[in-house]
Amino acid sequence: MSKVKPTLVNPFRPGAGHMPPYLAGRVRETDEFKVLLGQDVILKNLVLTGLRGLGKTVLLETFKPMAIQSGWLWAGTDLSETSSISEEHLSTRLLADLSVVASTFLVSSKKSQAGFANDKASPAQPVLSYQALKSLYDGLPGLVSDKIKGVLEFIWPHVQSTGRKGIIFAYDEAQNLADHEAKDQYPLSLLLDVFQSLQRKGIRFMLVLTGLPTLFPKLVEARRFAERMFRVISLNPLDQEETTKAIRVPIETSKWAGFPDSLVATIWRTTKGYPYFIQYFCREVFDVWVQVMEQGLESFPPIPAHEIMRKLDSDFFAGRWARATDRQRELLSVVACLSTADSEFTVQEIVDHASNYSLDKPFGNSHVSQLLNSLLEAGLIFKNRHGKYSFAAPLMADFIKRQIDTIYV
Repeated sequence: MSKVKPTLVNPFRPGAGHMPPYLAGRVRETDEFKVLLGQDVILKNLVLTGLRGLGKTVLLETFKPMAIQSGWLWAGTDLSETSSISEEHLSTRLLADLSVVASTFLVSSKKSQAGFANDKASPAQPVLSYQALKSLYDGLPGLVSDKIKGVLEFIWPHVQSTGRKGIIFAYDEAQNLADHEAKDQYPLSLLLDVFQSLQRKGIRFMLVLTGLPTLFPKLVEARRFAERMFRVISLNPLDQEETTKAIRVPIETSKWAGFPDSLVATIWRTTKGYPYFIQYFCREVFDVWVQVMEQGLESFPPIPAHEIMRKLDSDFFAGRWARATDRQRELLSVVACLSTADSEFTVQEIVDHASNYSLDKPFGNSHVSQLLNSLLEAGLIFKNRHGKYSFAAPLMADFIKRQIDTIYV
């Protein structure tokens, strides 16, 4: 085995939303998005959902050039909690994102007389800047939803004049959207109402929302018609073949010897196909591999898998675990030992399983429900539409079992 050059760069990127060196799998999801891009009348929008670490943000970034190449304009950003404070905040978000693409459009002097500011353009060709869109918005009568619909309807002929098919409004972290009944503010409902109304008029403005598994239930709770408005794509972990490609391709393209088969199998078993964990584990292993080759060793030494997992525990899981109280941790430890811990679990399953252990304070149904509700608020678990619960972070059960070893007798 030849000595590695000092310039060799680790290709693996375990960052939040960082594009991996090779995007393995996701063929089905990409094909489904291509179908949505071909719609002449928008009958379906997209919800891309899944746990953290599954690559939702990365996949959204790969969809953008596909959409642009197919003739669409693309607008959007991450949705923070601030965007969902009020209907006005959400409208400001939409106007700001729309202005990025609309600022390339020019309107006639007639339309500038309808309330548009010239904004440094010649009087004959005012620009559809944010200031111009906001001026139109403020001048329109009605509720917030009427105003934002009016602006979007005004923009549509200009989109058509460019020869573009439409605009995709793409928002990551969309689970942050929420209605606030106590404050009489309904930004989530407004978003759904506005886009449904526009799409019924044949205006090709499509929503693409990504978020945690709580996203789609929130959409349906806000507006029942959301069930028919969206195509939901739920991301799953990569299978063994896809995981192997995610590991091998970045190394093979650099023309260096790849990881041994036994190591690839270990990474597959350890990461269970979650893209973030694959990138994390491979980055650590790659650094060890480089050092071995620089030393001129002829064989690959045992990889410190246990130590790498401990480092991952500290970087990814520890912050989440710290949010839980002692009693909540005791409950989560019971959940982690369920055979269904990596998928879904119910209150009754937790109560039944807890009875197998000698606990100082046994868990009853009502107490378990209360604790689960508090864990929901802490973001450690989520509840699906069928009343079952799941961990909000992948492989959380394995992490918990590593912390407790044997806490029950």
